[in-house]
Amino acid sequence: MATKKTTGQNTIDVALIGGGIMSATLGALLKLLEPTWTIKVFERLDAVAQESSNPWNNAGTGHAALCELNYTPEKADGTVEISKAVAINEQFEVSREFWHHLLTGGHLPEPASFISHTPHMTFVRGAANVDYLKRRFTALSAHPLFSELEFTDDPAVIAQWAPLLVLDRDGDEAVAATRATSGTDVDFGALTSQLFDFLTAHDVELNLQHEVNRLKKRKDGTWDVTVKDVSWNAKQGPRTVNARFVFVGAGGGALPLLQKAGIKEAKGYGGFPISGEFLRTDNPEIVAQHQAKVYGKADVGSPPMSVPHLDTRVVDGKTYLMFGPYAGFSPKYLKKGSLLDLFTSLRTHNIGSMLGAGLKNIDLTQYLVGQLVASPEAKFTALQAFMPTAHPKDWEKITAGQRVQVIKKDPVKGGVLEFGTEVIAAADGSIAGLLGASPGASTAVPAMIDVLERCFPQQFATWRPALGAMIPSLGQATWEATELDSLSASAGPSEEAVGAR
Repeated sequence: MATKKTTGQNTIDVALIGGGIMSATLGALLKLLEPTWTIKVFERLDAVAQESSNPWNNAGTGHAALCELNYTPEKADGTVEISKAVAINEQFEVSREFWHHLLTGGHLPEPASFISHTPHMTFVRGAANVDYLKRRFTALSAHPLFSELEFTDDPAVIAQWAPLLVLDRDGDEAVAATRATSGTDVDFGALTSQLFDFLTAHDVELNLQHEVNRLKKRKDGTWDVTVKDVSWNAKQGPRTVNARFVFVGAGGGALPLLQKAGIKEAKGYGGFPISGEFLRTDNPEIVAQHQAKVYGKADVGSPPMSVPHLDTRVVDGKTYLMFGPYAGFSPKYLKKGSLLDLFTSLRTHNIGSMLGAGLKNIDLTQYLVGQLVASPEAKFTALQAFMPTAHPKDWEKITAGQRVQVIKKDPVKGGVLEFGTEVIAAADGSIAGLLGASPGASTAVPAMIDVLERCFPQQFATWRPALGAMIPSLGQATWEATELDSLSASAGPSEEAVGAR
């Protein structure tokens, strides 16, 4: 991917900090809406998509809430709440529609280069979990977005869907599964790189190995962005780029940069970093027997990020299976970050929220400690609970990316730990950033449209028709089956995985 040298000190329209899916998505939206705007991107590593957007650093499910049980909690009266699942599914649909628009416009290569059809399944064991899954299926399948969902508690049917789940399993164990055949596997690393290829081909300047270490607001409302070339043969010291708008899409590095900017909207926020590990196999005999993303149910008392899943992953055209996650702890906010990240993020305004969240999440601490002290044999047992025939010789351990969970101030609890993503924007719209983890990349497009609406309120009204042409479902209050059928019919065979179902 070609890069350009920065020249001059004139004010630019947009500075994007971070070379991940969020900056790439926002850049693509702005380039299509305002082709004449000047945009510069600053990434501290030597390539884009090396942190959370890297395919081995995220789950890559294309989160649509088809299989993730933490998006459909059971209420006290036994009913299953589906509102969060519906919202996430709608958000992923928005992302797919935008990718479809870029594909039909020739701005991205063929869909198979970053997305593939992979059924999404949920698999549970035990009578109580089987009962819950059936109630979840009944609640979800009544909604148009989930009407294709299938349920079975017959091991023979599950064997047809995903044979490794039931092969050599105790026949007396109660099991059940749901399946959505329209699910996808997304290589967000490939997609991010392709979006940056589109941007650099349209005069967006990508500066690799350039680290932003200071953000200072001028009296005129623009921002001085101090950037340092961190390449081994750098020929100049830190320099300043002035920008009318700054977006911080730096993953775990977003919070420290927003703190440096000094905006009041970031006060009270903290971040709790969690590292992760997965088991991976590319054994063709095993891979050929499992074509699905299968999510299970977290153990009682375990946090949402502990939900086990056995996933088909397609990276650079090759198919793998991945199981996890196994959580760990590191004070780094980025996989290639500093061991001081957590400590240097502490401020007088967020210590209370950090302590409050810690006291209210003792179960998370216990879970992390348990994961850290667990033996390799104990960890492998978790895979065998999913796949009874699994053997250690076929699997290797890989380290996933750092996830920084959002901690917010709470007037009652002091601080609360959030497991989603959140946009923080200054009141004047001159700077914004994204904090949090899952569902993350899958909802990049609606998240960045939120940034546009909040930070460019005057322009947004004029952008609406263009956005509506790119993303037909944008702004709809509800989904109707006829609308889904119409959108599905408009997608060609090669684009089916990207276009709406």
